[in-house]
Amino acid sequence: MNERMVLNKFKDFTRIAAPVLNLKTEEAYEDALNMIEHLMESVGEDHSKPENFLILLLQHAIKNYEDQNTEFNAFEQDATEIHSDIAVLRTLLDQHNLTFSDLPEIGHKSLISKILSGERALTKTHIQKLSLRFKIDPSLFFAKT
Repeated sequence: MNERMVLNKFKDFTRIAAPVLNLKTEEAYEDALNMIEHLMESVGEDHSKPENFLILLLQHAIKNYEDQNTEFNAFEQDATEIHSDIAVLRTLLDQHNLTFSDLPEIGHKSLISKILSGERALTKTHIQKLSLRFKIDPSLFFAKT
């Protein structure tokens, strides 16, 4: 194998792929996410395909972009501070397009507001009723975040 040829091809590749390997903009970030999704679908479970190397490079670029982005850092900080029961309740509201009035299992919407703000906690009865209604395991309300 000719070292010079490999190096030249690699330089060509890095020049063309630079926008998605060294993410500087939101648009480049979105392009990298779309590209990695497409590559992962095409590769499937075949670990021998050369596209896997590009997936690794894209994963690295995406992680670097997210680590340096203040919005992502703020989101991650907020997410780690939310108790699991509140996170599950917010997810249920969001996924089922519900309002505070749509959860009679908990009570009045002012109580739901207090629970979501951390002023009050879900009770064992609330969790049992929500688990039955949404057919979810009650342990989700107690998962480590």
